[in-house]
Amino acid sequence: MEKPQKIPKVAKVKNKAPAEIQITAEQLLREAKERDLEIVPPPPKQKISDPIELRDYQHRKRRAFEDNIRRNRTNISNWIKYAAWEESQKEIQRARSIYERALDTDHRNITLWLKYAELEMRHRQVMHARNLWDRAVVIMPRANQFWYKYTYMEEMLGNVAGARAVFERWMEWEPPEQAWLTYIKFELRYHEVDRARKIYSNFVMVHPDVTNWIRYARFEEQNGFISGGRSVFEKAVEFFGDDHISENLFIAFARFEERQKEHERVRVIYKYALDHVPKDRCHDIYKAYTIHEKKFGDRTAIESVISSKRKLQYEQEVKGNPTNYDAWFDYLKLVESEGNLEVIRDTYERAVANIPPSNEKHAWRRYVYLWINYALFEELEAEDEERTRDVYQTFISTIPHKIFTFSKAWLYYAQFEIRHKNLTAARKRMGVALGLCPRDKLFRGYIDLEIQLREFERCRILYEKYLEFGSENCVTWIRFAELETVLGDIDRARAIYELAVNQQRLDMPEVLWKSFIDFETLQGETEKARKLYERLLERTNHFKVWMSYAQFEATSEEEGIDSVSVARRVFERGNEALRRGGTPEEREGILQAWLKFEEENGDEDSKTKVKNMLPKRIKKRVPYTSESGRDKGWEEKIDYIFPEDDAARPNLKLLETAKAWKKRKLEEM
Repeated sequence: MEKPQKIPKVAKVKNKAPAEIQITAEQLLREAKERDLEIVPPPPKQKISDPIELRDYQHRKRRAFEDNIRRNRTNISNWIKYAAWEESQKEIQRARSIYERALDTDHRNITLWLKYAELEMRHRQVMHARNLWDRAVVIMPRANQFWYKYTYMEEMLGNVAGARAVFERWMEWEPPEQAWLTYIKFELRYHEVDRARKIYSNFVMVHPDVTNWIRYARFEEQNGFISGGRSVFEKAVEFFGDDHISENLFIAFARFEERQKEHERVRVIYKYALDHVPKDRCHDIYKAYTIHEKKFGDRTAIESVISSKRKLQYEQEVKGNPTNYDAWFDYLKLVESEGNLEVIRDTYERAVANIPPSNEKHAWRRYVYLWINYALFEELEAEDEERTRDVYQTFISTIPHKIFTFSKAWLYYAQFEIRHKNLTAARKRMGVALGLCPRDKLFRGYIDLEIQLREFERCRILYEKYLEFGSENCVTWIRFAELETVLGDIDRARAIYELAVNQQRLDMPEVLWKSFIDFETLQGETEKARKLYERLLERTNHFKVWMSYAQFEATSEEEGIDSVSVARRVFERGNEALRRGGTPEEREGILQAWLKFEEENGDEDSKTKVKNMLPKRIKKRVPYTSESGRDKGWEEKIDYIFPEDDAARPNLKLLETAKAWKKRKLEEM
């Protein structure tokens, strides 16, 4: 018979719906942490009622301790806990045996020795403790804890001689500074000053630090041995010598003498220190010296100290950076205040010898003032004319005129010659300057000199040369014309203006035309000024020119002419011209100026007329693309809608009609 086939079991679908209470991973971790932090209740107390039970308890504890030690003999805490438990059971001999076994395991463990010795001291086993300390300091003489504890124990027992012997054994190992200071304090507690002095003398040889020498001297001073303190300082200075000298030693020595009111000794010490200590470490010495002189010195001594200190600072600055001209200026100012001519000249020569390494003009701007100050010093303070002239000549020859020049150098030189009534030499210098390196400032300075000398013919020649050099400079034309105006030659001034406005290139033509018009206006030539405006409007259609023209007409006071009407016609012409060839912004600007004019001078009709001509501002979004072509987007721009242009823009009316229809529909809804 065939076996019947098994029908496969259909797996039941599990319920995959989320549980009603969800537990997060954070909650699981928090609960686990809270369980760790739960306080475990202490074990129940065990009461021992008879000796048999006590022996059984001790046997179990000792076996547990021994098992721990057997598992890990190097764990010193197991030994210490074992010994402490035996001590709590009053089994001192057993505790001692445990410590000895532990020392056999690790005899260089400092904690083990300390715990062992403290056990003996707690139970007043002095000889045992002393033997332990002896063994410890022999095995580990560099462990200072043993020596501190040993000496403390002997002192507490009243065994001063024994403590001193321990200190002596300790000092043979040349321990750190604190050990020596502890020994000294020990001797001072028992008023053994001579012994403390001997310890100090050995201490400063083992640890030859400046601070320790100062402590030694202070010890002598506090105990009333002034000569001994002075002797200590002197020995310290000899000990360190000039190679390893410290400024702190001299400051402490000087303050020691200051407390003894030996002020002359103090000054000698400070001066000796300034001569022997490196200059870069003299700052504190100068500070202390200054404070001393302020307390006990006179005004001259104080100023001398301060001056010397500043000199040192400036010397360090200019030595580190010779082209630090600001430091040179401060240094020279200090030197000049002392009044020593030779020192001042020597300092100036050192300063000007540091020529800037770069041939760029900005690097020379501070440097040239060193030469100028040098020349002014020789002229005004030293009153040496020939040396001043030599300084100026050297100064001029130092500047690389083919690359750049400094006009002030030539002008100062020329003014110097004029002050000394050497007019020919001054003009010669300025002529050389203009021939070698013509500059606007040189021309202007030379012309100002000649004007002060009332040499107007020379001024005219110089202006002509100046205009040949730079005919596009409008300021030069204006000043030339103003000079002729001041001299009363109106026709020459007008001719200069005419030549100027006919130039092909001008740097500021608007300034020139404005000056020309103002000139004609001041001369009362209104018609000529009007013609100038008309000529200017033939060249430019700028709205500010129309505004200026209209303002000119409004303020003119010609007989038989209505200035308001004439100005209004100018505004109308300007509006029409800008309508044909100007920007909307310019057109709005002239309309605003026209409206302001009508508010001041017109009636209601004229004001209404201009207001109706003002444009409407409409914001619109236009696409833009950056120069690189990567960024694209939209930006807002202001569009001006002028009522006069509505007829030429039918699409605008269609747009407004559409907006009105949409608004009406929205209201009906």
